[in-house]
Amino acid sequence: MICHEIDYRVIGDDLQIVEVELDPGETVIAEAGAMNYMDAGISFEARMGDGSESESGVFGLLKGVGKRVLTGESIFLTHFTNTGEGKKSVAFAAPYPGKIITLDLNEIDGEFTCQKDAFLCAALGTRIGISFSRKLGVGFFGGEGFILQKLEGDGKAFIHAGGTIIKKELNQETLLVDTGCLVGFTRGIDYDIQRAGGLKSMFFGGEGLFLATLSGTGTVYLQSLPFSRMADRILAHAPSVGGSDKGEGSLLGGIGRLLDGK
Repeated sequence: MICHEIDYRVIGDDLQIVEVELDPGETVIAEAGAMNYMDAGISFEARMGDGSESESGVFGLLKGVGKRVLTGESIFLTHFTNTGEGKKSVAFAAPYPGKIITLDLNEIDGEFTCQKDAFLCAALGTRIGISFSRKLGVGFFGGEGFILQKLEGDGKAFIHAGGTIIKKELNQETLLVDTGCLVGFTRGIDYDIQRAGGLKSMFFGGEGLFLATLSGTGTVYLQSLPFSRMADRILAHAPSVGGSDKGEGSLLGGIGRLLDGK
């Protein structure tokens, strides 16, 4: 399937949205709940899969739904189609602070492998599948398990990551990365997991027990603030469930907050 050719612009800085411009009859697919706003004349429909499953009938549809279940995402993708006259726009917003990365799959050999929750939207015709790691270490210690998401096609796709985005070009080189900071990589990059130094470094270094090893020739995208890390910090500073900051308005309460750095 040849992807629809869509125009777009990314709006904002740290809380970005991508506005996609559709010609009559063009369609963009997106994760459920990602839509921010759209022009009148655009219709949308929740469907099982990315649309490429129709090429192989019912079996292809069930296979596509099974892949979505394995990645932990909703089995439905929303298809937005310009059914009106003239150009129409629809915008999609990321679910947490970070950046939107634009991928032209035609320029990167038609394939990109990324975290399971990184996909935001793409032109119709993009296949959204899964990539199994055959290495046991990646499965147990890679953070994303055996399953990563694979985007295939020849059109535009958009993914989202937290914090600042770092783009690394590897030329028969090796890069060690915190497993949570990996966003995705192009064809030609080999992904593995290795132990983070000696036992003392593993348990007391604060960098996690294992690091992702990326080697080969291709492009790697990293994020400075994985959502899991941000969520852990928020929970660590949140009041205990069912309770409150005792002595909140008192002198002792104020001293306690100073000692805690609040």
